[in-house]
Amino acid sequence: MTERLAKFIARSGICSRRNAEELIKQQRVTVNGETISSPAYNVSGSEKILIDGEKLPSPDITRLWLYHKPSGLVTTHKDDKNRPTVFDNLPIGMPRVISVGRLDLNSEGLLLLTNNGELSRKLELPSNGWVRRYKVRVHGFVDLNKLQSLSQGCIIDGIKYGPITAVIESKQGTNTWLNVTLAEGKNREIRRVMKSIGLEVSRLIRLSYGPFQLGSLKKGETKEIPTKVLKEQLGSKFEI
Repeated sequence: MTERLAKFIARSGICSRRNAEELIKQQRVTVNGETISSPAYNVSGSEKILIDGEKLPSPDITRLWLYHKPSGLVTTHKDDKNRPTVFDNLPIGMPRVISVGRLDLNSEGLLLLTNNGELSRKLELPSNGWVRRYKVRVHGFVDLNKLQSLSQGCIIDGIKYGPITAVIESKQGTNTWLNVTLAEGKNREIRRVMKSIGLEVSRLIRLSYGPFQLGSLKKGETKEIPTKVLKEQLGSKFEI
């Protein structure tokens, strides 16, 4: 049985499938001594696969962790501005992992981490219909009509955003806590959408991602999902 080279690389856990495709296009990957330039190339896993001359790790059993990301960390392995990263601040003993999506520098809360780049790609797809739920503090006057209109989706600066449900939890002066749910999660989506209706996000905490909950996990802590539970939650379509 064979599979796409990019998918095989992603399953080794060194990067996402998208990044694996870029590595191949940049001709940094060789298979049995041959430089490969097409992500559509198929491999069985028995080949000698090198990236920049280094041997590709063997795919490990698929694992998934919940991580409570603190504010002030960027979700990247390397940062051009030398800011502290999520991956530099994981608990000792964690294997090499990549994130499922991202939380920006000033956002906090639940971040999923996995050692399988292919799984990361699949869990990010909007077609899964997985709801992301957030607790969001905004500053400014909340217009209920504008807030409710977000459930119809919107277009900002030419970018189309899907439906967002935002419900007021509490209010004190010009600060309001909202419970926000969405099923897509584009880059800085909540901040941009709230700004479009005159609200400035001052704090953003992700509480859940699909069936996975932040719960009582403390900032900086991780919790691995048992393999049995992982299979039950993801279903057969994810092929873990």
